[in-house]
Amino acid sequence: MKFKNITKGLLGVMVIILAQSCNKSTLDNIKPTGTPTSTNFWKTADDAQAAANGLYEKQSNSEDLYGRGFFWFINASDDMVVGRTSADRENIKNFICTGNESSIYAPWSLHFVVMKRANDVIANVPAISMDQSAKNFILGQAYFIHAVMHLEIADLYGTDKQGAPLQSRTNPLAFPAQLASVKDNYAYIVADLKKAANLLPYFDKLAPADYGRAHKTAAWAYLSKAYLHAKDYVNAEKYADSVILSGKHALLSNYADVFKIANNYSSEYIWSVASNLNGQSILPGAMLENKGWGLYNGFGYYQPTKELVDEFEAKDKRLAATILKNGDIFQYFGQTYSYPIGGKSNSLTGYQFNKYMEPFSYAGGIHVSPNGDEPSTDLNVPLLRYAEILLIKAEAQIMQGKNGDAALNLVRVRAGLAPKSGATMADLKHERRVELAGEWSDRNFDLVRWGDAQATYAKPLHGADGSVVWKARNFDPARDNVWPIPPKDIQISQGQLKQNAGW
Repeated sequence: MKFKNITKGLLGVMVIILAQSCNKSTLDNIKPTGTPTSTNFWKTADDAQAAANGLYEKQSNSEDLYGRGFFWFINASDDMVVGRTSADRENIKNFICTGNESSIYAPWSLHFVVMKRANDVIANVPAISMDQSAKNFILGQAYFIHAVMHLEIADLYGTDKQGAPLQSRTNPLAFPAQLASVKDNYAYIVADLKKAANLLPYFDKLAPADYGRAHKTAAWAYLSKAYLHAKDYVNAEKYADSVILSGKHALLSNYADVFKIANNYSSEYIWSVASNLNGQSILPGAMLENKGWGLYNGFGYYQPTKELVDEFEAKDKRLAATILKNGDIFQYFGQTYSYPIGGKSNSLTGYQFNKYMEPFSYAGGIHVSPNGDEPSTDLNVPLLRYAEILLIKAEAQIMQGKNGDAALNLVRVRAGLAPKSGATMADLKHERRVELAGEWSDRNFDLVRWGDAQATYAKPLHGADGSVVWKARNFDPARDNVWPIPPKDIQISQGQLKQNAGW
């Protein structure tokens, strides 16, 4: 394979990777790796730390990963619709995309950039002479970050008949190769997470300056999630219990408090996008009313459906915390308003997500970016929190024929609802939907792995007034359970990458 072709592709393992410098908790510049200048790097503890910092830079500073780009796959579900006209994004939701759309290609590419950085750390840091505990922490972060990126790629692109691509650690110059089955991806992910868990400290042992970095129970939590996706329910339950029995986590008493800046690192925190108003996750702004009623440049994406609203039971406290609907009272830039402000909204559905609105409630916009084109906030956007671990345990137990009531009811009772007795998978599916709505848990992937996507998407989606806002979609599980691998990278790979069936 020609060197120039590899460097053009997103998977290009020879890409020169440079971390961007930013402000507080920021990531230092990383010198190029995988190039001749790497002989000047990977020498000192400072080099190792700079490389560790670079593991987080694309996650926090790119709108195409945990800002809005990756969320287009989640938007394919029945919980929300594309809030603004955009052919590419509408094609993704309608499962008629090609894989070359920027909204697919950008998050795909960034996952591999981050995995390349992690592999550079894993390959080079062991030889650096430095404090062993510091070295272990850095290596643990690399294994963890690689595993999280790998899990997301495996879930989106891997099948039992064809796995997702993976860069070789023994030959980092080789083009990433597809594994035989997604089961092989999950096995690799599990191995990385076990290494991470052995190397990482508990969160409460981290210095405040290290908050937002990988830690032990986060590794166990992702182990539980990876095993669940691999349908290994015994181990999914086992590692959920590792988190639960660690004594390091607990549900907050008030559901709405989970999504407040003051609770970025509460007992419910496991893993989030560490954010601030200087350019981290823009998801809160992406979900805000388009143009923010003239006070802020919200993007108006990801508008909730009536189907989601109707899923909530009467007296479920999570509804008000999750959705703004007609007549709801909320705080916005220091003032009290009724939704929608002035009776006017450009929401297609008549609803807006409320989970990420707290940063916009303060007078003077003190917790939001002054640049409305990059609407980040001081709120850490959750990627995996303790409530989901409880629901993973409940699902794993139910799938084994066990009773999952105890874990599931911790989540229900907090929401102000009566506990379930003899909870079924239908109860579990309901609970996941309302507890995690509008979050990175990925409702679309849930429907796919449960085998429910085809029937669900055969029904149209509605707005608050009962009108159809999104037509029924034709979902073919033989093709649409995974997404198309970007054709441009298949071409660059010179046939090493194979397209997913049907695409």
